[in-house]
Amino acid sequence: MSNPIPESDRTEIEAAAFRRLVKHLREHTEVQNIDLMNLASFCRNCLSKWYRAEAEQQGFEISDPQAREEIYGMPYEEWKDRYQTGAKQDHRK
Repeated sequence: MSNPIPESDRTEIEAAAFRRLVKHLREHTEVQNIDLMNLASFCRNCLSKWYRAEAEQQGFEISDPQAREEIYGMPYEEWKDRYQTGAKQDHRK
């Protein structure tokens, strides 16, 4: 596949798409992580783990709670208390 977009611009576009995805997930709190796992095979927690792993590859050490807060927009426990419904399932993969 030919990609006429220069690498530096492509990286900016990918970063913007990531920010848009995170914003979308923050705005749609009615969508539960278990729903995401069943439909897309990833959830907010997966995204936070990927974020943490990529940060570490770039030489930045962040904790799981810090990575989750980046994705959820608030501490994870607060998000669960506010928005998680049904059985309190925690996905581990």
